[in-house]
Amino acid sequence: MAALEEAILSARAVFVVGAGRSGLVGCCFAMRLAHLGLRGHVVGETVTPRVEPGDVVVALSGSGETPTTCAVEEAAAQAGAKVIAITGAADSPLARAAHAKVVIPTSTLVRRSSGEGGKADGVSSAQYGGSLFEQALLVMLDTIALRLQSRLAQTSAEMDARHANLE
Repeated sequence: MAALEEAILSARAVFVVGAGRSGLVGCCFAMRLAHLGLRGHVVGETVTPRVEPGDVVVALSGSGETPTTCAVEEAAAQAGAKVIAITGAADSPLARAAHAKVVIPTSTLVRRSSGEGGKADGVSSAQYGGSLFEQALLVMLDTIALRLQSRLAQTSAEMDARHANLE
């Protein structure tokens, strides 16, 4: 997590990518980066700029095998960006290809026939699919945002001034 914080603070821009619910959590994180006055973007949005050297891509996938997330990781690395994977599977394609990784050892797979929760890296959950990963991911990324707020000496009033006013 410390490496992720350092990468974000030294990045020209931060791009967040994930599919499904992991992607939704990623949108929350990109919003917090914007509230902090950092350049945070969500991959796939029509207004997302080009990734370049000096940028960081934060790739989110519980399984570490999501095809679209892995493809973005590869393209970002080819463009010279630093890729940090956050996954539930330490030995996944996403984790192996990233410059750095954060592993959240939670369930991400589903055993549909038994109705039991999934299992990844030895951790199981009664929750469906990747719910436990996504919940832990949200808490972890919000914690990073809070730590960044402290390191950047940002007040709540300063962050409020960057909050959307077209809601």
